[in-house]
Amino acid sequence: MLHMVVVTLVAVGALNWGLIGLFNFNLVEAIFGPMSGLSRVVYILVGASAVYFFATHKKDCKICSGK
Repeated sequence: MLHMVVVTLVAVGALNWGLIGLFNFNLVEAIFGPMSGLSRVVYILVGASAVYFFATHKKDCKICSGK
């Protein structure tokens, strides 16, 4: 379950950065307000999820783990 939450949050972060790069549109801030408390929580969760994802990726990935 944690893995799915982490992957979802990493995907949200990637989608948000793609939208910022392509259209200068920040989806997180559009939903929660510019640097509101909720926006900051989303950014913190996305960042923590990325760290967790990279730290556990090799164990979870069938290609990287050689399984």
